Amino acid sequence: MTVRAAAAQTPPRPAPKPHVHTEHGVSRPDPYYWLRERDNPEVIAYLNAENAFAEAVTAPNRATEDALYDEIVGRIVQDDASAPTYDRGFWTYTRYEAGKDYPLFCRRAGSPEAMTGPEQVLLDGNARAEGHPYYAVGGMDVTDDGRFVAFAEDTVGRRIYTVRILDAETMTWLPDVLSPASTGLAWAADGATLFFARQDVETLRTYQIVRHRLGTDPSDDAVVYQEDDEEFYVDVATTKDRRFVVVSSDQTLTTEALVLPADDPGGAFVPFRPRERGHEYQIDHTDDGWIVRSNLGADGAIGGAPNFQLFRTDAPGLPWTVLVPHRAEALVEGFEAFKDVLVTQEREGGLTRLRVRRPDGTLDHNVAFDAPAYAAGLASNPGYDTPTVRFTYATMADPAAVVDYDTRTRQRTVVKQDRVLGDFDPARYAVERLWATAADGTRIPISLLRRADTPVDGSAPLLLYGYGSYGYALPAGFSVARLSLVDRGFVYAIAHIRGGEEMGRGWYEDGKLMRKRNTFTDFVAAAEHLISQRYAAPQRLYAQGGSAGGLLMGAVVNLRPELWDGVVADVPFVDVVTTMLDASIPLTTFEYDEWGNPNEKAAFDYMLSYSPYDNVRPVPYPAMLVTTGLHDSQVQYWEPAKWVARLREVTTGSEPILLKTNMDAGHGGASGRFQRFREIAFAYAWLLGRANRTR
Repeated sequence: MTVRAAAAQTPPRPAPKPHVHTEHGVSRPDPYYWLRERDNPEVIAYLNAENAFAEAVTAPNRATEDALYDEIVGRIVQDDASAPTYDRGFWTYTRYEAGKDYPLFCRRAGSPEAMTGPEQVLLDGNARAEGHPYYAVGGMDVTDDGRFVAFAEDTVGRRIYTVRILDAETMTWLPDVLSPASTGLAWAADGATLFFARQDVETLRTYQIVRHRLGTDPSDDAVVYQEDDEEFYVDVATTKDRRFVVVSSDQTLTTEALVLPADDPGGAFVPFRPRERGHEYQIDHTDDGWIVRSNLGADGAIGGAPNFQLFRTDAPGLPWTVLVPHRAEALVEGFEAFKDVLVTQEREGGLTRLRVRRPDGTLDHNVAFDAPAYAAGLASNPGYDTPTVRFTYATMADPAAVVDYDTRTRQRTVVKQDRVLGDFDPARYAVERLWATAADGTRIPISLLRRADTPVDGSAPLLLYGYGSYGYALPAGFSVARLSLVDRGFVYAIAHIRGGEEMGRGWYEDGKLMRKRNTFTDFVAAAEHLISQRYAAPQRLYAQGGSAGGLLMGAVVNLRPELWDGVVADVPFVDVVTTMLDASIPLTTFEYDEWGNPNEKAAFDYMLSYSPYDNVRPVPYPAMLVTTGLHDSQVQYWEPAKWVARLREVTTGSEPILLKTNMDAGHGGASGRFQRFREIAFAYAWLLGRANRTR
C-alpha cells in the first residue's frame, strides 16, 4: 500500500504517480490523477485514512458536535408533515414518523374544500430504505384516475434511478421495473402508458425518452425520442391541464420542446418550436392555449428579452403574441396560469416579487413582502379553476410558511408554517440587507442574520456563504440548523454574487465564461465590506460554499489566502480544466456554455487561470474542511481528494487541511434527515472550534 497511514495528528499522503496532461502546448503535472480509480483498494484505503485523520484532528470538537446535533434535532418536529396539495380528487402530502429518517408519501381522498377519506400510505421511505445506506425518491407521478403511482428511487446516491409502479387500489408493486432512469415521469391519459427519461450510465446524461406500457416486458419499451447532441439533456412532464405530454431538451443556452396529446400515447412528438441556438423557452397549456416564457424579443430576435417575457399562442407553429412584456429591471422567473388569473414570479432588486395579472397579462396588483431579505416563490399549484395561488415565504429568522393567497380578496391563509421546538423567538434575531461595492463599481447584495444582541463592533466571527453559478439565486431563507451557529455568536451572511441571477439575467452573464472571475472578486469584496462595517472580526472570518460554490472557495483561497481563518468547501468543483476536457464525466459537455470549452485555446487559457487545483501556490493557506461523497455523480470525489493532497504539499503554513468523504453518499450528502444534521453539526463544531480557540 502506497498510502502512508495517518498517525494521530499526521495527515495521510497518497503516493504521487507521474501523469502529465498536455493541451495547447501546455503541460500540467497531475501526480494524483490515479485517485480517480474508484475500484482501486488503494484509493479506498486512502479515503478511509483521510476520514480517520479528520476524526482525530477534530476529536476536541466532539462534545460540541454532539451538543449541536442534539440541539438541532431537538428543534425539529419529528412527526411533521408537509402541507397537503389537492390534485384530481386527492390531497397528497409527505409526513415523518418520530425518530425515522425518511418520509412517508401519503394521500387522502376529498374535494378541493376538504380531505374526507382515510389516509393511504403509498410509500414508506423507511421500509424502502432498509438494507441501503442511501435512499431517495427523485420523482413521482400519478395516473389521472389515481390508480397507478410511479416512483423513481435511488439507493446509491449516484442519481441513477429505478422506476417502480404501485397499484394503489391493491397496494401491490407491479413487476414492471424500469432502469436506468432519471426523475422525469409522465403518465398518458389512458392510465396505462408511462413515459420516462433514461440516462447514459457512464456520463449520466439523460438522453432518451422511453414509452412503457403496463404489463409489457421493459426490454420491449420504445424509445420515442433520443437526443444525440451531447450538450443537451432531456426531461418529460405533463402540462398543468394534463392534456399534453411535453419533452424538453435543454442545454445552458438553448431549449427545444416537443409535445404530444396525452390521449394519443402511441403518436409522435412534434416540435413546439424547433431549437435555435440561444433561444430558451418553457411552455404550459391552459384552456386559452399555450403560455410561453421566452427570451425572444417582441420582434422575434433571439435574446431580445434577456429577462424573459410571456407569450401566448394557440398551437405549435402558430404566431406568438406578447402577453407580459419584457422589463429591463425585472427577471421573469416563472409563472402559474389559472382559469381567471395569471401569476408571475419575478426578481427585482435582488428580491422575489409575485405579480397578479389578469388573463390578458395586464397587472392587477403585487403581493407585498416587507422584510429586507427573504425567500419567496410559487409553490405546487396543480389546480386550474381556482382564484387561489399557493406560495412559500421565509426570512432568515422566520421559518418557512406555505401560504394560500386569494387573488380576489388579497387575503393570506397560512396553510402551514414550520415549527421550531424549544426556546425560539424570531424577535431575537436581526435580518439585514447590505450592499458591497466590487472593484468595477458594481453593487453586490448581501443578506445577513445575527442575534439582535450580537455586537456590530468588529469582534464577532462571521461565516460568509456563496455560490454564484448557473444563474441560481441563493435564497435568504430559514435554516433551523443555522440557529445553533448564530446563537453562539456567529454572524451569518450570504453574498449574492454575479454568476447567480439575483439581479436579473445580466447578473448571470457577468459571472460566467470569460467573466467568471467576477464571481470570485465579488465574494472577496463582500467579505471586505463586512469587515469594514464591523460585522466581522478580521481574524475570525470564515467562508463556505458547495459544488460550484466549492469552486468559489478554491478560487478565493488562492486569491486571498490571508483573508480567511477557515474555509468549508463542500463537494467542490476544483479541477476545472481536467474535468471539462473529459467528455466521459457527467455534466461536462452539457456545461460548455457555463464554463467554456477548454478544447478551444482562449477558453482553456482563461479556465486555467482560475482553476483552483491548477493554481495552488506556496503561500500559507487557511484551515480548510473539504467534504465529498464517494458516489458523487456531479463533482467526482477525486477532485477534492487531489486538491487536498496538493494543498498540503504546497502550503507554507501549518493550518490543518481536512478531507472528509461520505463513503455511502453522493453529491447531496447523507440521505436521511438526521444523518444530514450530523454532517452539519460536524462542520459547525469545526467552525466554532476555530473561532473560539486561544490565539
